[in-house]
Amino acid sequence: MAVAWKSIAVTVALAAAASGIGAWAGATWVLNKQTPPSLHEIVHKDLDLSSEQHRKIDSIEDRFAEQRLTLEGRVQAANRELAEAIRVSNGDSRVVQPAVDHFHDAMGDLQQATIAHIFEMRSVMTDAQARRFDRSMVEALSADAR
Repeated sequence: MAVAWKSIAVTVALAAAASGIGAWAGATWVLNKQTPPSLHEIVHKDLDLSSEQHRKIDSIEDRFAEQRLTLEGRVQAANRELAEAIRVSNGDSRVVQPAVDHFHDAMGDLQQATIAHIFEMRSVMTDAQARRFDRSMVEALSADAR
């Protein structure tokens, strides 16, 4: 009976470690992905914006750039916290899980701010521009999902 409990404990520990390593690897991949945002190109090259729309969108982008830096800093800090938790955990999911949760919260905040930024820029567009913008965004998001 004691051997069965040891096997279960080892399995749980290995599953927790694999979960933490998977989250860390995913976070590292996301943070190291250096592709230029297609959103900028869509907005500034494909929508035939007026000079007034460009001015408003530039202001929105400047504001978001500062916010994004702060949020990305939180994601990087959470990633380091997760790496440290994995290093010291010895497979103990009670040590790793709070760091995973912290990382998910930081990534979620960044994603929510990005979506709000996109809709704020969209509010400056005409209906026809917004439809083209929406189509481009759907295509870009769908391509990333493949």
